[in-house]
Amino acid sequence: MEKFVEKKVLCTYQTDRYGNIRPLILMNELQAAADNHAEVLGFGRSYCIEHGIAWVVTHYLVDIIELPREAEELTFTTWPSGHGALKATRDFEIRGSDGRLMVRATSQWILIDIAKRHPIKLSDILKNWETISERSLDREFEKFPDFEPKKIHTMKCRYDDVDVNQHINNATYTVWATESVGFDFRNKHKLKSIELNFKKEVNPNTPEIIVAVRIDDKVSQHKIKTGDVENANIICRWEANEIVKD
Repeated sequence: MEKFVEKKVLCTYQTDRYGNIRPLILMNELQAAADNHAEVLGFGRSYCIEHGIAWVVTHYLVDIIELPREAEELTFTTWPSGHGALKATRDFEIRGSDGRLMVRATSQWILIDIAKRHPIKLSDILKNWETISERSLDREFEKFPDFEPKKIHTMKCRYDDVDVNQHINNATYTVWATESVGFDFRNKHKLKSIELNFKKEVNPNTPEIIVAVRIDDKVSQHKIKTGDVENANIICRWEANEIVKD
């Protein structure tokens, strides 16, 4: 078992007004690395389509040491770091052109039967599955604390939020969270970490997605809901942006 490594250069359209990677792009690039490695290992999208199953991510913990920026060549590295009966973990690193660590992350995944929408035992599908015990971010996937929201932000599902698997792309939930803090807060702060717990899919036909928000200093908590259903919990940590544009 070897780690999967890809090199990429961020384009201008993948970055924000300060040249930093957009949250949507960051999460999509982690997803892409995971997808590409799974395909190489023989249990990626092609295998899943053939067997009527799908990988579903339940948690992301992303620690941002330095936001990747446009034009720099980045090295994305990922590897499966462990698994139990139903859950598997996958870790990630993003390094700059000089090898400095910029982002480290870990994630938790399950396999589901698409028709039944139920988790299935990994051992029923994956035989002799190797992992690399090294962890990029050695943290447990803990239950998110509840909170009393201070404001409610309403979002809508766009056509382009729906991916080829016919559900709302995972990275979109991060956009809903980071947009819900408001333009002024976003403009004055940079992301330091993202913690996500996906609980239930949002139906693309849902007319309104509610994001309950609480901001305490440089920590924002987000609860994404459709009606009475809680679909995801997200915690973002921020730091002050040194250069603020009007």
